[in-house]
Amino acid sequence: MSVILDIDLDYFGLFPHPLQELDRLLDWAARPVDFVVEHHHEAYLRWYKMVKDHVITSPKLIIHADEHHDMLSADRPVQFGNFLYFAMRRWPQCRVHWLTVQPIDYPAMWLSEDAWDFVSERFSRGSRIRRRWPKPDLVSVCTSPDFIDEQLSQRLLARIEQRKP
Repeated sequence: MSVILDIDLDYFGLFPHPLQELDRLLDWAARPVDFVVEHHHEAYLRWYKMVKDHVITSPKLIIHADEHHDMLSADRPVQFGNFLYFAMRRWPQCRVHWLTVQPIDYPAMWLSEDAWDFVSERFSRGSRIRRRWPKPDLVSVCTSPDFIDEQLSQRLLARIEQRKP
């Protein structure tokens, strides 16, 4: 089973030195970014296709570095605000860790009691990478243009480009 590091660029707006934080996260991952999308549900669709095509195995862990938890609803369609709920539904063995330094709320506030019960045991939140976590098999980046300053986004994307092998 695979590990996905899922990065939303708005996450780096929470730090005084965002480029250093991006470098720290990618240094830990020890692999280049596999792909960049604009909205998170596009990343979910890419993950699904990669699993279906046997490029990666079903994820056992998604490390979600983001300002938002992206579990606002259990209602279709799958979109940027609820895609992680649907990832956890599709892959019932998958754990999700929301990597954030300033949690703005919690998924239990948004999901029905039944929906939250289905995923709550596999969801965690924290501000640091855990030492025992395996390295990711895939790194995806979401630009989320409506949630980040354009200049910061461009600087972060340029750094990602510089790090390509």
